[in-house]
Amino acid sequence: MDKKVEEFSKGMKVRLNFVRALVHDPEILFLDEPISGLDPTNGMIVKNMIEDMRDKGKTIFLTTHNMTVAEELCDNVAFIVDGRLPVIDTPGNLMVKYGKDELDIEYFENDIIKKIRFSLSGVGENDTFQEILRDKKIRSIHTREASLEEIFIEVTGRGLE
Repeated sequence: MDKKVEEFSKGMKVRLNFVRALVHDPEILFLDEPISGLDPTNGMIVKNMIEDMRDKGKTIFLTTHNMTVAEELCDNVAFIVDGRLPVIDTPGNLMVKYGKDELDIEYFENDIIKKIRFSLSGVGENDTFQEILRDKKIRSIHTREASLEEIFIEVTGRGLE
């Protein structure tokens, strides 16, 4: 209470700015990196509050470099490239569109983890796939969607150099 805002930690300043943005219960909210500088507990609190506002019909524009935050909180994602928006879609649609039509399975065989990849095309009729599902203890099954980070790099053309 006796501390000046300029003496606050980065996380305390982020939380203060977030609360200040909510004071008047706005219908439209613009948030710039709302999780940046927060510890995981406070980050989760802020994310839950953003989800609650979204669920109540608030319109929220969120800018972030954290693609996990974008995937968790955004109904739609747009990447800005040189002042243009070349991509606007749901995170799920983008991850499937830019991903591979493949499925990875990890399973146990004699206490050894085995990995195998299948094409999604016709996987339901694939005898090897069916045999693994029927006869093996499955460790994990994953489709090969692209991450939003991978999509960002591809769409912006700003790859690793």
